[in-house]
Amino acid sequence: MKRIALIVAGGKGSRMKSNIPKQFIAINKLPILMHTIKQFSHLDEIVLVLPQDQFKFWEDLCKKYNFNEKYTLVEGGKSRFHSVQKGLQSINKDGIIAIHDGVRPLISKNLIDTLTTKVKEGFGVIPVIPISDSVRKIKNGVSKNTQRSNLYKVQTPQCFFNANIQKAYKQKYSDKFTDDASVFESDGGEIKTIIGDIKNMKITTSEDLKIAGVLM
Repeated sequence: MKRIALIVAGGKGSRMKSNIPKQFIAINKLPILMHTIKQFSHLDEIVLVLPQDQFKFWEDLCKKYNFNEKYTLVEGGKSRFHSVQKGLQSINKDGIIAIHDGVRPLISKNLIDTLTTKVKEGFGVIPVIPISDSVRKIKNGVSKNTQRSNLYKVQTPQCFFNANIQKAYKQKYSDKFTDDASVFESDGGEIKTIIGDIKNMKITTSEDLKIAGVLM
């Protein structure tokens, strides 16, 4: 069965305080997004979703770094939901879709393979990490301790059969959709979890950038 990566990268770099989108910032002499794409190079196909106004900048970067990985470039939408939706519309093959954040360059090929082998009809599979810090819920100025034993941080890639996730993304957008798993569940699908990799971090701040550089 074919395995297809759908990589979404629409960041602006505001929290990074960068004058270029964060996915294009270099770590270890290569832009973050290129590191990410390389980790999926063993799959059958890669679909990359970017804002249309970033196409030229990305193409220039590919020339500069002599980056020749094969992928299909698709124009994104006004939100992550709509960008994934557009990416899925470009895929008309049966198979397993692995939807991944472009700014998670430390994803391992081993984790990708483990996730994609566990997908079943009607079930999506996602990586999660147990929360080790104490957690408090604060509402209307009132702070209460919350048990962390059942709480996990969610990572990507989130993996589904193409037909299943295509159907789920035909729903109208809702602000309750925080990731692909929440879209899938809203359409009646079920989610299975496996323990992810603590190194599979999402780079959103300058501090994250430094940590990723060390880990890489």
